[in-house]
Amino acid sequence: MKKVLLIISLISFTATVSGQRALTIKSGDKGLYLEHIVAPKENFYSIGRLYNVHPKHIASFNALDMNKGLTISKVIRIPLTDSNFVQDKVQGIPIYYVVREKETLMKVSNNNNKVLLENLRKWNHLSSDNLAKGQKLVVGFLSSTEMKNVAVVAPLKNDPAKVEDVMKKEARKNADEILAKKEEAEKQIVEQPKKDPDVVPVKEESKPADNSQGYFRSSFIQQVREAPAKKNQTVTSGIFKTTSGWNDAKYYLLMDGIETGTIVKITNPVNNKIIYAKVLGEMNGLAHNDGLDIRISNSAASILEISDTDKFILKLNY
Repeated sequence: MKKVLLIISLISFTATVSGQRALTIKSGDKGLYLEHIVAPKENFYSIGRLYNVHPKHIASFNALDMNKGLTISKVIRIPLTDSNFVQDKVQGIPIYYVVREKETLMKVSNNNNKVLLENLRKWNHLSSDNLAKGQKLVVGFLSSTEMKNVAVVAPLKNDPAKVEDVMKKEARKNADEILAKKEEAEKQIVEQPKKDPDVVPVKEESKPADNSQGYFRSSFIQQVREAPAKKNQTVTSGIFKTTSGWNDAKYYLLMDGIETGTIVKITNPVNNKIIYAKVLGEMNGLAHNDGLDIRISNSAASILEISDTDKFILKLNY
């Protein structure tokens, strides 16, 4: 049953991105873009990966400060660039343009990077260049690995439903693979505290495996070989609860202004205990994080022998 529900949700996601039935192109003074509604736990980096565009480009395009995070339900503009917008072949998720009153096919082309008229006719199976107000035309494709690069054939007779049929087949085809990844991700779900958020009790019933300062120690060594660690910070930390680390020694932290996936060396200055933790995401400016620079997982706090469950000082190197 769980698998069936996942397939249904995947079909819905493939055909519906950011709450829209289809990706609809828009234009502004900075160029062509899509609109995205920020969902819980999303940040500049995760949205950037979703649309295959650099997070700094998203922040600049929207005149936003990356260090302040994003507000849930906020509508942001996703720039369409050479890195994520394909107009010379059928590759990825179709992007639609809504025809305005009295617009010609040439005008549609000019409004969308002068996409070839031949491609517009072929992708939309147009029998003539006559267009109607409100008609949806495919003007290009979103190229994104995160969206599985679903290869979509041109819609028949300008019918978006035909595109959705192909998407559904692709979604079913990849359902098993995505299900496996989803189940793996669920093992690392972060549970933010709901009551007394600044006081999160450390799990006492079991002691996490030390495993030579953590699972990510070797990854940190490789990371500094590629780019030497240059930052040393003393920060105020709190704790969040997660199921990871108690048996597998995988320790995590939440921190703004650092790319998700970065490995950080964490030292408790009280006893010089050291662990290596992976950045799981941002703090996102939530009220219960006031006065904190980071949060570490409860298993990490246990290894560092943190006795204070409110606020404490740590040293970071990355």
